[in-house]
Amino acid sequence: MTTETSTRTALGPAATRATAGMFLVGTLTAVSDLISTYPVYGGQALRYAVAAAILLAAARARGLSLPRLTAREFALLSALSLTGLALFNLCLIEAAIAAGPTLAGTVLGATPVTLALLGPLFAGGARSAPSPRIVASALVVMAGATLATGLGSGNLRGLLWSLGALACEALFSLLALPLLPKLGAVRVSAYSAALAVPYLLVIGLVLDGTAVLRMPTATEALGIGYQAVIVTAVAFFLWYSALPRLGPDRAGLFAGMIPIGALVTSVVLGLGVPSLADVGGAAVVVAGILLGLAPRTGGRPPRPRPRARGHILRSEEPARHQRIEDDARVRLHRPAAAWHGRDGIPSDHHGGGTDHRGGRPQVP
Repeated sequence: MTTETSTRTALGPAATRATAGMFLVGTLTAVSDLISTYPVYGGQALRYAVAAAILLAAARARGLSLPRLTAREFALLSALSLTGLALFNLCLIEAAIAAGPTLAGTVLGATPVTLALLGPLFAGGARSAPSPRIVASALVVMAGATLATGLGSGNLRGLLWSLGALACEALFSLLALPLLPKLGAVRVSAYSAALAVPYLLVIGLVLDGTAVLRMPTATEALGIGYQAVIVTAVAFFLWYSALPRLGPDRAGLFAGMIPIGALVTSVVLGLGVPSLADVGGAAVVVAGILLGLAPRTGGRPPRPRPRARGHILRSEEPARHQRIEDDARVRLHRPAAAWHGRDGIPSDHHGGGTDHRGGRPQVP
C-alpha cells in the first residue's frame, strides 16, 4: 500500500465524522422556528444541560471514568464553554438582531480560512506555518459558503457581532485540541456542554430577567430536544473525534457543510426550494473539501541542465565511450565484401574502402 493510499485510508473515517457532524449542525436552522417563541438563552441552557446529561451517561456506559482535572484543564474547558458555546450564541443572536442572519452566516463562512491559518499554531506539531494548499482549499470553501448564504447587507454593529461569532467558532476547535488526548471526544463534549449552562443562565438573567426560563410547550420541547440530542450531543462527539485526526486546518474545511446541512434539511421538510446559487455554492464547498483532502503528489521531475551544442555532460561520458567501442567492434568484424561499394567498385570511391598501401580494409 502506498503512502498516499494509507493516508487517504486513515483520514477516511475522520472525514466522514467531520462531514456528518457539521451537516447535523447545519440542520439547526431548519428547526429553529420550533423554539422561536421560547426565551433564547434559557432555551440554549436547557439544550446544553440535556446534552451534557446524555454525554455523561454515554461516558459511563462506555466505562470511561471522570478524571480529576488539573487547574490548566479546567481553565481550558471553562474558556472553551464560555467562548465556543455561550458567547458564540450571544454574538450570533445579537448579529442577527442587528443586521439579519445572512451577514452572520457570511462571516462564519470564513471559519475554514481562520482555522487553516491559526490551526498549525495550536496543533503542537513541528509545522507552524499554514499549508498553502489547505489555505487555498479553505478559500474555495469560503467562496462556496458565501455563494450559498449570500452576501446580505448589514451595518457596523452587525459586522462586529459577526466577527465575534467567528472568533468564538474558531476557539470552539482550537481550545479543545490540548484536552482531547487525555479526555477524549465524549468527555470534552460533556464537560464543555455542562459548563456552558451557568454561563448562559447568567447571560439570560442579565438580558431577559426572570423570564429566562419557563415550561416549554410540546413543540418547543421537541425543538429543544432535537438541538440537545442531534445538534449538540451527536454532532459535538463526531466533530471532536475527527478533529485530532484531521488537524484543525484540514478539519476547518468541513465547516462548509453547515450551509449544505441547512439547505438539505429545508428541502426535506418542504420549507423551500434551493436556488441555482444554493446548489452551485454547495458544489463549490464540496470541491474545496476534496481539494484539501487530496493526497500530495510528487513534484515535477528535475529539468536537465542546459548545455551548449556539442558539449557532453560528465555523467554521459561513459555511455558515449561505450557506444564508440561497440561501433568500432562491429565494423572490424564485418565481412571483407562489405567494404566494397556497388558493382564491385572499391568503396574508397564512395568515401571509404581499401587501404591500397596495405590491402586492408580501412575503417572510416
